[in-house]
Amino acid sequence: MNSVPVVSIVIPCRNEVEHIGTCVRSLLAQDFPAPQLEVIVADGMSEDGTRDVVGRLAQEDARVTMVENQGRIVSTGLNAAIGAARGRIIIRADAHTEYAPDYVSQCVAVLRETGADNVGGPWVAKGKGLMGRAIAAAFQSSFAVGGARGHDASYEGSLDTVYLGCWPREVFDRIGLFDEELVRNQDDEFNLRLSRAGGKIWQSPRIRSWYSPRGSLGELFRQQMQYGYWKVRVIQKHRMPASIRHLIPALFVMSVFLLPVLFPWSALAGWTWLALAGTYSVSNIAASTMAAARHGWGLLPLLPPVFACYHFGYGCGFLRGIWDFAIVRRGPGFSQTKLTRRLDASRG
Repeated sequence: MNSVPVVSIVIPCRNEVEHIGTCVRSLLAQDFPAPQLEVIVADGMSEDGTRDVVGRLAQEDARVTMVENQGRIVSTGLNAAIGAARGRIIIRADAHTEYAPDYVSQCVAVLRETGADNVGGPWVAKGKGLMGRAIAAAFQSSFAVGGARGHDASYEGSLDTVYLGCWPREVFDRIGLFDEELVRNQDDEFNLRLSRAGGKIWQSPRIRSWYSPRGSLGELFRQQMQYGYWKVRVIQKHRMPASIRHLIPALFVMSVFLLPVLFPWSALAGWTWLALAGTYSVSNIAASTMAAARHGWGLLPLLPPVFACYHFGYGCGFLRGIWDFAIVRRGPGFSQTKLTRRLDASRG
């Protein structure tokens, strides 16, 4: 780490013709020494022209390489790209994220300074359009994410997981690659294995990027449902207790829908449901007001349903995951494996 290492940036993608060119060019323009940088795009058999864009980029710049991702999901794409990488340091990138010009150099510097096994920056959202901005504002609220410090743009220190990630190559030799069963939460599962192996995971606000969130309530709900669903599989595979942060949305959703069934036999069920609904409504409005005060009052009418999508989506997905993986013990349905952005959904 005392000399300038070769850095491999790996990007899993599928049907990202509108974004992949901008993403790759921004990473090639980093202030990191150009000869020490390579970008590997793992394409999930795109059908929208993404492969043509990456091919042209590879012709323009020898630092760009494309590999095929036959599995068509993020985890298989990451593994394919890592297998083709020659760098001593691996950085994961996302086609829907904007990167600061010093993103790569800061990743390498923080890795060197901390001696960590994985470093990353805070998960900061930057939405487009009124709904996208509302979803991004809620994304930075502790009410939406259960107080997860990974969404705190000023936090620096140890965490159980970080956004995207930057690793010394030997980390993968030590604990293996990403779990190819997981459509979502592959980062959480990998970092869990890393932590259990004694690895150090570190977040630094110097590593700056801006994630583009989903742009509609439907897309957001489906995304959060998948996060909750696949979290159950991670918990089950590693025989670990679920964090209270993961359980609360599921318990809330279950109570909201089951308590009314008891109304004819129990007045207590009715009063409990009213108290629960009232408490949630007040909390939602309060969180929406605080988020609107920080990000713009014009977002206030949209924020309550956005927060509800975060909570109900994750809670429904977690309950569905318990049903599929723990009770009936069957594999995931199609809705839990397909991608959730509009472009991806429109192209299968």
